[in-house]
Amino acid sequence: MPRLLVFQHVAAEPLGTLDRLIRRRGHRIRFANFERQPDFEPNVDRYRGLVVLGGPMNVEDREHRAHLLTELRAIEQMLDQGKPVLGICLGAQLLAHVLGAPIRRHHEPEIGWYPLRTTEAGRADPVLAPLGESAPVFQWHRYSFDVPRDAVHLASTDGCEQQAFRYGDSAYGFQFHLEMDEPLIERWLANPAYRQELAELAGLDPARADEAAIRRHTREHIAGMQAHADDVFNRFLDLVGRPQRRYTLPSREWL
Repeated sequence: MPRLLVFQHVAAEPLGTLDRLIRRRGHRIRFANFERQPDFEPNVDRYRGLVVLGGPMNVEDREHRAHLLTELRAIEQMLDQGKPVLGICLGAQLLAHVLGAPIRRHHEPEIGWYPLRTTEAGRADPVLAPLGESAPVFQWHRYSFDVPRDAVHLASTDGCEQQAFRYGDSAYGFQFHLEMDEPLIERWLANPAYRQELAELAGLDPARADEAAIRRHTREHIAGMQAHADDVFNRFLDLVGRPQRRYTLPSREWL
């Protein structure tokens, strides 16, 4: 029974729909909840894959959030061992940073539903292909990453070119949130810290920050996104336990 390690940063950002898929396949999950255990030091040798979830902090916060440095090291070790890694939002930024890519504050937040366009490589990708040429996805981010050197660019939106990448055969970074369901979206809309980002977006693009519109778009798109998400996540989970190539990683400039 393969064991998966999951890095969670805040209670508001769980595995979502990915949780039931992992358990349905018989994998055991070990959560490292850095909100509760900021000093946790994982032994990655014990696990067959890693999922790094989102959170309101950013890579640059590692000076006063030591767990972010712990996570960067763990991601590097998992990559060095050729094990599958999936980074979602903050997790994707951490993965990109380990691979030498810069992380920066985006020109404006992406919050709500946005049409995601896959690249030619994305449409042919063994994990992301179920999204097709275009699909609405849920977003909530203020920072973004560059696609790392030697990684494959998989998807973009009109406002954020770097939305997904693959490094090697089994490391994926997704800026968007395929794991969402309607209750979790409502939870974010009610969260005071997340509402601050929504207020910032309202000052830049009031139409995008309209909660009624976000809820309407959720009713329109959530079922379709969840169907795509199940296929995408299951394809990623197919990689767990398979022999993978090991890669020479970039210099550790993130230290």
